[in-house]
Amino acid sequence: MPTDLEQLQTIKSQALASIAEITANPKPSYTIDGQSVSWNAYLHRLRQTVDWCDRKLAGQQPVEVRSQAMT
Repeated sequence: MPTDLEQLQTIKSQALASIAEITANPKPSYTIDGQSVSWNAYLHRLRQTVDWCDRKLAGQQPVEVRSQAMT
């Protein structure tokens, strides 16, 4: 079973691949039978997903805190 870190990396990787595909072959937004498809909105949601993953991954990374004591 993958760890949380691995799952976040996979989600980010898949979102970035989808962004690359959509921007390489852009499609127009359209409405058919009352259903609308907005590629710009989908692209925006994918970018939000990448940002969310970045924030979560930053929280998973080890942190080094430097401090200095004075006497």
